[in-house]
Amino acid sequence: MKIAMIGHKRIPSREGGIEIVVEELSTRLVQMGYSVTVYNRSGGYVYDKNADKEKQKLKEYKGIRIIRVPTPERKSLNAVVYSFIATMFALFGNYDVIHYHAEGPCAFLPIPHFFGIRTIATIHGLDWQRSKWGGFAKRFLKFGERCAARYADEVIVLSANLRQYFKDTYNRDTMYIPNGISNTELCEPDIISGKFGLEKNKYILYLGRLVPEKGILYLLEAYKRLDTDIKLVIAGGGSHSDEYIQAIKDYAKNDERVIMTGFVQGNMLSELYSNCYLYVLPSDVEGMPIGLLEALSYGCRCLVSNIPENKETCMEYAQYFKKSDVDDLYRKLSECIEHPEAFRSNEDIMHYCYSRFNWDITTSLYIDVILNVLRTSDN
Repeated sequence: MKIAMIGHKRIPSREGGIEIVVEELSTRLVQMGYSVTVYNRSGGYVYDKNADKEKQKLKEYKGIRIIRVPTPERKSLNAVVYSFIATMFALFGNYDVIHYHAEGPCAFLPIPHFFGIRTIATIHGLDWQRSKWGGFAKRFLKFGERCAARYADEVIVLSANLRQYFKDTYNRDTMYIPNGISNTELCEPDIISGKFGLEKNKYILYLGRLVPEKGILYLLEAYKRLDTDIKLVIAGGGSHSDEYIQAIKDYAKNDERVIMTGFVQGNMLSELYSNCYLYVLPSDVEGMPIGLLEALSYGCRCLVSNIPENKETCMEYAQYFKKSDVDDLYRKLSECIEHPEAFRSNEDIMHYCYSRFNWDITTSLYIDVILNVLRTSDN
């Protein structure tokens, strides 16, 4: 069976949750004997400025076939042009299924649909809600959402909240398949100690994209009020958000307790998760945040905004504050520092995460979706 993936930026990459999902899913499908082709973008924003340039030229990775799609550097055109060209390429790939990821790329899903090619759409979140997008982009994203709801043979969502949204808005039934998590290994502070002077349990961690909907300025404002020697680490790269990153830097520069690491991956990422006192995700909008799943997999204490997607992910294994409320975030940060006993044990958090979020189970459910789509088309 031949499957195409369209919608991510590039793999291998940790540029965002979609890239991680595509890589984890595709790798397992190949191991199970499926043929998977992913359409990588050749241009656009690259988070890791020191990334191995050879990786971006790969034609195959872990058995996954990679086709590089020429895309413009201009961020306003990158995703649209990429999605259209990738769709045109995929039309001639003789695929059994074309799988679109995210709302924007789904704007071109009707094309293979009209040619009789089976399509699946995974909606990772309501992207039009993200504040980094302007008016045209929001309308385009909503259009892609409507195309997925109307034309996709199956729509996959990552949360019960999204499932209800599609039912209420489009009367469209969807398939809920959560993201998974890979096995993690705890490690002592080494790189982060030498490079940033960080010690175990002596810092609060935000790790994710530096974009407005993640609420990082809320965190900085609340943290600034704290009388503590526990540092705040802001780790991650931007995405069409240079002005927002500069705002973060301007806010943080007068507080020597705040450390900005830039984009992280590999051993440094593992060390940051393994040794933080508290992981904070103050986001206004989420799908199913990979960074939060990773934090849980390391047994981190987590303080997150009380949006439905975060509560569905963490349940009683995290503490919550009111979304967008800096005063409440400050109060909860203070409580978390003073009362670590309010959290479940690290072992309990890890056990919960691994028992609920598993890439092998996710892949099995995905295969069931594909087979059902093809079975339905045969009938």
